[in-house]
Amino acid sequence: MDLFSHSWAALRATVAGLTDKDFEQPSGCAGWLVRDLVCHLIIDAQDVLITLVTPADAAPTVDATTYWHVTNEPPTGEDPLDALTVRLAAAYEDPHLLKFHLDDVGSAAGRAAELADPDARVSTQDQVLTVADYLTAYILEWTLHHLDLTAHLPAAAPEPPPSCLTHSRRALEQIAGTAFPASLTDRDALLIGTGRRAPTDGERAELGSLSTKLPLVLG
Repeated sequence: MDLFSHSWAALRATVAGLTDKDFEQPSGCAGWLVRDLVCHLIIDAQDVLITLVTPADAAPTVDATTYWHVTNEPPTGEDPLDALTVRLAAAYEDPHLLKFHLDDVGSAAGRAAELADPDARVSTQDQVLTVADYLTAYILEWTLHHLDLTAHLPAAAPEPPPSCLTHSRRALEQIAGTAFPASLTDRDALLIGTGRRAPTDGERAELGSLSTKLPLVLG
């Protein structure tokens, strides 16, 4: 629960520090500018709020690992929902409005997560899981999108906290069913593992048979 709050606070703080010019830079998400990604984060925050107030009586059907729908097809940015996000982001016009809305809804999502009972069961996307598992899954979401946010920004842009990178690497390894080579940093394991960058020849050799499973595209 604490790591969820830590990852979310770090991501929102990075958005708060963006310049107007930063919002027009490409992000690490195919077809999205930084402004589009920030708009997506607002929608994510709304999803967190909705899920935390959608209790379920049934037994959990997924946990923090099986929550993810995994494919090997990287997004193209042409999905209708992705296209809607781009249109919504453009409608804000002023980047400061995006910042304000994320701070407003994002702060509420953060408070709701802190107040939630970790053992309570909630429902989302026709699945049931505990609050603890749901928020744990989102640590990976926030960390990957933090990397996406800063992918093409100046090197001085804050990266995800090391603890969140380490946790997310382990989460991705659980999804993959195997560990990534120790020679890969947590950041590189996440980028290569999710198809955000291609491995070098040397990294591919280190990955061995694991490379045939990549990328792990999470949805």
